[in-house]
Amino acid sequence: MSGRVRWGLLVTGAYADVAMRANAGSRTTEFVAVAHDDAASARAYADRHGLARAYGTYEELLADDEVEAVFVAVDPVGHAPAAIRALRAGKHVVVEKPLALTAKDADEVFRVAEEAGRLCMEGIFFRHHPRTLLAKRLLGEGVIGELRYLYAACTANLPPDYFRRHRELGGGGLFDLGAFTLSAIRFFGGSPERVYAEEVRRDGGADLNFSAQLRLPGDVLAQFEVGQEVCRGDALHVVGTTGRFVLDDPWFSRDVTHLELQRQGPPPHADPVSEYLPVDPEGAYGCGGTYAVSRMQFDDVSRAVLDGTEPPFGRADAVEQAAVMDALLESGAHARAVTLGR
Repeated sequence: MSGRVRWGLLVTGAYADVAMRANAGSRTTEFVAVAHDDAASARAYADRHGLARAYGTYEELLADDEVEAVFVAVDPVGHAPAAIRALRAGKHVVVEKPLALTAKDADEVFRVAEEAGRLCMEGIFFRHHPRTLLAKRLLGEGVIGELRYLYAACTANLPPDYFRRHRELGGGGLFDLGAFTLSAIRFFGGSPERVYAEEVRRDGGADLNFSAQLRLPGDVLAQFEVGQEVCRGDALHVVGTTGRFVLDDPWFSRDVTHLELQRQGPPPHADPVSEYLPVDPEGAYGCGGTYAVSRMQFDDVSRAVLDGTEPPFGRADAVEQAAVMDALLESGAHARAVTLGR
C-alpha cells in the first residue's frame, strides 16, 4: 500500500469536479484515473484535471490494479449498481449521495462490501466539516441545554433540463437536496420515529418541492424543506432549551470561520445573545469552502483504508438514511404520516 490511496472516478456529475479540485494537494488521496461511457470525453476530462489514465468504459477502470478505491459520481439511478460492480472488482468505494434509491438496494451494497472485504461510505461531505463536528460535540456537552427542535433547508432554482430534476435518473428534491437535510437531522437528533411529508410534482415527474415534519427520540421535533424550483437557500438550526446553533451555508461551508451560538437572554422574554465560536475552515488542508470539506471526506476514507479501520459513516448510517427516505416518499405520495420500525 502506498502512502496515498489511489482513486478512480466513475463520472457524470458535478461533484466529480469538486472532488478533483479538492484533493489536488491531499496527502492521503490521489486521483489517478477516470472512466466515462465515451472514451473521448474520458480523455478530455483526464487532460483537464491532470489524471494519468482515461477509460471509455467503467469495466476498464475497475480492472486497473493500480486503482485502489473508486468515487461513484454517475447519475443517481446508477449509484448502487456501480458501487456493487466496483466492490466486486475489489475497490473501496465512496458513493455520491444518495447511495441508493431504496433501503433494500442500500443494504445490498453493504452486503457486497462485507463479502468483498472492502470499505464503502455514502458521500455526504458536510458531516466531516469541523463546524459540524463542533456543533455535535457541544450539543453532547449540554451547551444549548436539552435538544428540542431541528430545522434544515436546502433549496435552489435549477434549470428544467438539469438531470437531478428527472425521476428516471433518480432525481427529485428529496434525493438531490433532501440527502443533506435528512442526514443533518439524523446526525444531530437520531433515528426518526414518525414522518409526515408533502410534495409538489410537475407533469407526473419527480418531486420538485418537498417538506417534512419528523418526530425523533426524546420528544424532539424536526422540519426540513427542499426545493428545485425555489430561490437559493441553505440553513440548519439546532435548538435546545437554553440556546441554539445557527449554521449558515451548512452543506457547502463556503468561507466558514465560526459557529454561531445563540444563548437565551435574561427572563422573561429577552432576545437571545449571539456568540461566535471560531472554527478553522482549512486546517491542514490548504483550501477553503466546498473544496476543503470534500477533501476532509476523502481523507477520512483514505485514512481508514491505509490504517485498516472503519470510515466514520458506514452501513447502519446509509441504510437508515435510505429507509427514512422510503418512508418520506411514501408519506409524500399519500399525504399521511408513516411510522418507522414496524
